[in-house]
Amino acid sequence: MNRALRTAATGMFAQQVNIDLISNNLANVNTTGFKKSRPEFQDLMYQTIKTNGLADDGKTTEVAEIQIGNGTVPIATAKNFRQGDTQPTGNQLDIAVQGDGFLQVRRMDGTTAYTRDGALKISAEGQLVTAQGYVIEPGITFSSSTADISVSRDGTIEATEAGQSGSVKIGQLELAKFINPAGLHAIGNNLYLETGASGQPIVGAPASEGFGEVVQGALESSNVDVVEEMISMIVAQRAYEINSKTIKTVEEMLTMANNLKQG
Repeated sequence: MNRALRTAATGMFAQQVNIDLISNNLANVNTTGFKKSRPEFQDLMYQTIKTNGLADDGKTTEVAEIQIGNGTVPIATAKNFRQGDTQPTGNQLDIAVQGDGFLQVRRMDGTTAYTRDGALKISAEGQLVTAQGYVIEPGITFSSSTADISVSRDGTIEATEAGQSGSVKIGQLELAKFINPAGLHAIGNNLYLETGASGQPIVGAPASEGFGEVVQGALESSNVDVVEEMISMIVAQRAYEINSKTIKTVEEMLTMANNLKQG
């Protein structure tokens, strides 16, 4: 019976992790460029309590072995990088990436991180930065007299200066893609870091071979499906409840056995 208690406890812990991830997905349903997570589980070691025996003649008898599992354990969380819907905003500094690729940003410690959040702005120094203030790489700087900005699907940025009719090229957006984006490490603020599992970044211009294009005046929505997450939440809740009832049932059986022994 102790085995049943331990097994049910692993099931409750696994479903708690599942519910935590679903809750985070739902909490970020309106987060720009957010990618939902899902848990990955594996079963624990099995215990064989009965094996094929030997008959009098030394031959193996046809007795099926009995194996009992010891529950489950969460081993990883996987990001789903399915494309989110593109929502028009009308803001000339909002950029949506359609297809493969991440914007590159420079963190405060000088390292590079990657994001799908294209809500950009111009800093006090004239640099193109994210909403959190991270500088876009390669760096793009605007003058204080910039009046109008246009971004083409291939990432070319042009600007019109106040009092002038023609536009000039200011810079070029570049995207980074990975062989295995699911291996990226999420650190918050819509940022991801390269890992050994993701592979090294491959950098190129938007709309070039293998890279997505950029859409000005729009943002990529979260790819969380609320209905799907609510269904997953109900399933996880029921599984948690069933495992807790297993513990209660084992407790009642142990109490009954103890009473019989005392009697």
